[in-house]
Amino acid sequence: MSEEIFDVCDADDNVIGQATRSEVHATGLLHRAVHIWVWRTDGRLMIHLRSATKDQYPLCYTSAASGHVDTGEDYETAAHRELQEELGLGGRLVFQTKLSASPATANEHTVLYFLNSDEEPTPDPNEIAKIEYRNPDELRQLIAREPEKLSPPFLSLLTEWYFASDVE
Repeated sequence: MSEEIFDVCDADDNVIGQATRSEVHATGLLHRAVHIWVWRTDGRLMIHLRSATKDQYPLCYTSAASGHVDTGEDYETAAHRELQEELGLGGRLVFQTKLSASPATANEHTVLYFLNSDEEPTPDPNEIAKIEYRNPDELRQLIAREPEKLSPPFLSLLTEWYFASDVE
């Protein structure tokens, strides 16, 4: 299998070239990613523990689904693809926010979508060690106790946007 190719971006999210996944990660090039938060009707957020074999942030908690935007792909297309690949889910995604690429977001221009669904996921075991559901108070407690157990982009979405705004 050939290595993924990502669009490399400038600070304003303009595409300035392409590079392999390994080159992007090894050299800290700015690139694009999506996160999808799946909310249950009981107010809990689906999160997952990344598998031990992930090249970045293994065994850290992250969004229900997340991933890189492939070369030539737009954010929404990537979000639907990642949701299907990682969880076997589909549905109407609602744009929430975009964070600029920075060290706090693992150099990823990060777009977040919400999906409201009580459908049971079918997690990809190569990506996901386990699925959990947490309410906002439980997420705050996890951040306070063990922030290192969350992937940096997920932690940034929670602290810089979700808990810092009137979204809750």
